[in-house]
Amino acid sequence: MSELAWLTARPIAHRGLHDAATGVVENTATAVSAAVAAGYGIEVDLQRSRDGEAMVHHDDALGRLIEGRETLRSLDAATLKARPFLATADRMLTLGELVDLVGGRAPLLIELKSRFDGDDTLARRTAAVLAGTTGPIALMSFDPALMIAVKALAPGLVRGLVGERRFAGPGPLGRRIGMVVDTLRADPAFLAWRLHDLGTWPPRIAKTLGRPLLSWTIRSEAERQEALRRGADQVIFEGFRA
Repeated sequence: MSELAWLTARPIAHRGLHDAATGVVENTATAVSAAVAAGYGIEVDLQRSRDGEAMVHHDDALGRLIEGRETLRSLDAATLKARPFLATADRMLTLGELVDLVGGRAPLLIELKSRFDGDDTLARRTAAVLAGTTGPIALMSFDPALMIAVKALAPGLVRGLVGERRFAGPGPLGRRIGMVVDTLRADPAFLAWRLHDLGTWPPRIAKTLGRPLLSWTIRSEAERQEALRRGADQVIFEGFRA
């Protein structure tokens, strides 16, 4: 799909161009700015706050990177933004702040995190924040239901699905059929698939249909070359310079 050439034009920095050894923490303004400066695309994660804001953070609870033990869903956005990261002066970004920071200077690949509980608050807030934006932005999730919600709310936004073998391999027939149905309903424009599971059927179908295929998470040049040999159009990387 030539209209998505921007999505595969350059390697994508996983959670920004972060490096804990130098104090650059994942999913922060510093990591995002570093990726922009280096000419990479940027992948980030979104979680929802108690008041329904879309927050740039991978984990669904505090503790690993930010002081506290609470879940993000139990705290409002203002409280989350006030909590310091453990190793930097950065504060948690909202989606709106992220979009303003990047300003269309680099492709943004945004993963919506899910508990697979039917809550579409994050999808609704994301669609609202991105309404009217023109920069190169794509959304994706492991949860097809969130992409189905985005499709209904903002059909013009680029949608994809993230996956790995457990979403395409053996399991109860009803579950596998349900996943296929939900995937078709989500109508993903691209897939982002785990490197070691590129041989499963969803990536093969994506390639047959001419849909862009990304591979994650690539942690060396050898893995990057492997992903490209196995059909990936671009990689989502960390821990080295792709």
